[in-house]
Amino acid sequence: MNPLISAASVIAAGLAVGLASIGPGVGQGTAAGQAVEGIVRQPEAEDKRKQKILSTIRNSEELRRGAIEQFERARARLRKVEMEADEYRTNGYSEIEREKVNLINATLDSLKRLENFKNETIFFEQQRAINQVRQQVFQQTLKRALGTLNSCLNSELHFRTISDNIGILGSVE
Repeated sequence: MNPLISAASVIAAGLAVGLASIGPGVGQGTAAGQAVEGIVRQPEAEDKRKQKILSTIRNSEELRRGAIEQFERARARLRKVEMEADEYRTNGYSEIEREKVNLINATLDSLKRLENFKNETIFFEQQRAINQVRQQVFQQTLKRALGTLNSCLNSELHFRTISDNIGILGSVE
């Protein structure tokens, strides 16, 4: 049961018992006052009225004792609930502290993993950039080599064509 609800119910019970113990006192005072007035009006009925007054006082006293016993039980219950609430607060704070430490540790682990992912991503991006630069350099080198080969081949082809044409012209003559 929630300690706060238990404490509230014990306090409510204590108030109810306290208010209940006021009733017999007021009733006893009222009854005694009216009995005295009745005795003053009818002195011959004094013994009968005394018995009723004493009976009423006894009943009121029993009710008062019962109310006091209930009040003491309620007070004992309140003490018990207060101790349970203190224990709950202490354990609850300890539990909260443990949860806080666990959350901090989990966050730290997540941050470390994110840092590792970031570093790996940076490394892969650097490698990709290096490979792209190498590829472009290689392509440019191949283009130059191809250009040089074409130039050489064109000169050689041109030279052979001229030589063949001279040979053909020389044989026609």
